[in-house]
Amino acid sequence: MSRLAANLLLLAAGAIWGMGFVAQTTAMEHVGPWTYTAARFLLAALALLPFALAEGRAAGAAPIARPDRLGFVAVGAAIFLGSILQQLGMLSTSVTNAGFLTGLYVVFTPFLAVLILRSRPHWIVWPAALAAFIGIVLLGGGTVAALSSGDLLVIGGALFFAVQITLVGVFVKRTGRPLTLSATQFGVCALVALACALVMEPVDPAGILAAWPEIAYGGLFSIGLAFTLQTVGQRYTTPAQAAIFLSSEALFAALFGALFMGDRIPPIGYLGCALIFVAMLAVEVVPVLRPSSRPRTA
Repeated sequence: MSRLAANLLLLAAGAIWGMGFVAQTTAMEHVGPWTYTAARFLLAALALLPFALAEGRAAGAAPIARPDRLGFVAVGAAIFLGSILQQLGMLSTSVTNAGFLTGLYVVFTPFLAVLILRSRPHWIVWPAALAAFIGIVLLGGGTVAALSSGDLLVIGGALFFAVQITLVGVFVKRTGRPLTLSATQFGVCALVALACALVMEPVDPAGILAAWPEIAYGGLFSIGLAFTLQTVGQRYTTPAQAAIFLSSEALFAALFGALFMGDRIPPIGYLGCALIFVAMLAVEVVPVLRPSSRPRTA
């Protein structure tokens, strides 16, 4: 697959996730965040399981080494932490804010590449990070104190999504098993979220039934399809490149939030959104136009 085709898969995943923010918000009119997270990831894992088993039976499919299996579980833990922090945050923030703040993983990812992959990011990462921070402040109304607790939880979720993107880039290339990796991470997330749901909140069958359309979209499309598109696409691109295309979910979230939820942000918040998106673009576009003289891998 060409890098262009891979990046288009990642762009499609971003669009699906953008609409998913609406489903995540409306679902919590009927069920709690832990239950919704458990239900949609369980549905995604079950839907993908037959394809993962077929991938494992395919001719030439090598057994997955134990370190890589543990790596798959680590990816599942990262996606669980990212997803539940995002879901909890959406109890007290808007679809638009959640979309833009989640998109900060595009700035976090190069930093994690330094720590995990020992790669050297392009110099543009540092001013981009500063621009993103200023954008967050403006999105919150001009002061850090204006950011809600929900906004801060979503930012925490973005950090773990950056961990997930980085780890996917490592293990999908090492094993060549994107469907198995996707099914495993979904299963791990579903089991942990279900255990937490049984402790943290009442599991209401009637509420689950009422939220079934959102659970179906979240499980089959936002999780099952979009994360699998991400995993497949990341076999042919770098974590930083993947992050910028995936971050298109921020714009799609703003679009769908305005269309379906009536979201509005303060006037200064538009400048904040613009700064965050410029930071996202800069970490990918500038290295192409002005390559660094130092060798790097992200």
